[in-house]
Amino acid sequence: MLDLILKNGKIVDGSGNPWFAGDIGIKDGIIASIGSVDQEAREVIDVGKQIISPGFIDGHCHSDLMIIDHPYSEIKLQQGVTAEVVGNCGLAPAPFVRSRAELLQTYVQPVLGSTNWEWPWETVGQYMEHVARSNPSEHIATYVAHGALRIAVMGFENRPATKAQIDRMKELLEEGLQAGAIGLSIGLLYAPGSYTSREELAELCSVLPKYDGLLSTHIRGEGNNLLPSVQEVIWIAEKAGISLHISHLKAAGKANWGKALDALELVEDARARGMDVTVDVYPYSAGSTTLTTVLPPWVLEGGIERTLAAFRDKQLRLRIKEELSREQDSWDNLVCSTGWQSIIIASVQSDANRHLEGRSIAEAAELRGEHPVDCMMDLLLEEDGQIAIVYFHMSDDDVKQVIGYEKSLIASDSLNCETGKPHPRTYGTFPRVFAKYVRQDKVLSLEQAVRKLTSFPVQRFKLGKRGLLVPGYAADLTVFNLDTIQDTATFEQPRQYPTGISHVIVGGQLTLQHGTHTHKREGQLIRAHRCCSL
Repeated sequence: MLDLILKNGKIVDGSGNPWFAGDIGIKDGIIASIGSVDQEAREVIDVGKQIISPGFIDGHCHSDLMIIDHPYSEIKLQQGVTAEVVGNCGLAPAPFVRSRAELLQTYVQPVLGSTNWEWPWETVGQYMEHVARSNPSEHIATYVAHGALRIAVMGFENRPATKAQIDRMKELLEEGLQAGAIGLSIGLLYAPGSYTSREELAELCSVLPKYDGLLSTHIRGEGNNLLPSVQEVIWIAEKAGISLHISHLKAAGKANWGKALDALELVEDARARGMDVTVDVYPYSAGSTTLTTVLPPWVLEGGIERTLAAFRDKQLRLRIKEELSREQDSWDNLVCSTGWQSIIIASVQSDANRHLEGRSIAEAAELRGEHPVDCMMDLLLEEDGQIAIVYFHMSDDDVKQVIGYEKSLIASDSLNCETGKPHPRTYGTFPRVFAKYVRQDKVLSLEQAVRKLTSFPVQRFKLGKRGLLVPGYAADLTVFNLDTIQDTATFEQPRQYPTGISHVIVGGQLTLQHGTHTHKREGQLIRAHRCCSL
């Protein structure tokens, strides 16, 4: 007897092939049969010709700590997501060296969120085991994060690593890969990743081939330095002989709009040489990160306490203001390319500044009677450096081009959303793909969109036998109505669940039923399946 049958669906199997009418039978967490299923089952659900697809995979997000604090993961389940990949952009809570605890925790807090409990792990493997014990409602896989590696070994020092330090980072990276991490993530826009040369990174990446590990990168610059930054990570991957995935590809700043196509040409050129290069994209023309990202890289040396000390120094404050007033050759000045009016305060820590959430730095500066740079620095002082932002800096046309690119997959890049007004991608990414880019703008067909959210990320991140509706594969499924699926989260009101998704099945268990979480927690820690390809 089967555990569950989904009857009368339009089956989109994740391969990109056309949908077909049929049923799906599930037993013991596995897809048992597809087509006309006439067996007996403990439960039968008539889905009324809705779409049945594999569960969506969020291949780039920052739920590293949220999945422990909120294991029911309703924000993602409501979007049809059954698995997430964390440890992105070089940001992760492990490896964790207690002598540098404050450096790492203040580094990740604006993105991953703060915790009121003591981290019990030290290694990436121990972190992964802790996630497994949290018994989440969705599956989780992780990278080893370069920023955490560098902090563990040498803090926020702005200099090349010594041979001994590189060797130690290699040891920590290998420990994580042996524990089942899918590869290495780097965040070259963020200190301390920004202090690392391409040669040092290529040497660190020499560990990856042994484990068939993937290099995923937030590139050094996404504005004026977009193309050199893409060339840099392609060079690193080619030097190390590894596969490369470029995260949330974009062209930031109006002067750079249109360069996304040039960046995709660089990817195509690399692929023509035999390199395995792919990209991901989120379906919005606004991004989200930390306010400290707009600062000159030297200001971030030594960690957040030294950054805040620089704001208290009159001469350094003047230097920061001067450098932010003009374009830079060695780093992307997001202020020049975007403007203070486009940088929106998403969340703060204190109640005193809560009224500024949802306002731009330009608006906040006017309210406070300050120059925008002074306002930015003073707010960071008041908030201990912990301010998240949303910034409007992309072209809709560029976003469409990258979404339509055959070698792109779609992910949320969602940050922690405990407070404030988070980017609506946290609540709306996956329904938005169907509502806007399939139904409205017709950038993708239904089948293409499902592939980009299911089998493609599973193949890319080596997540095993899931992502396709095939007998013998994991029974992770999403049922939705193509006519009504819709993101409702907005920049003004971001904390709103989507509509149109009726059922989500994780590990064969109904985890979302008629839009309501059943409190099932069948998620697993996914370790890299290095010998399995789709």
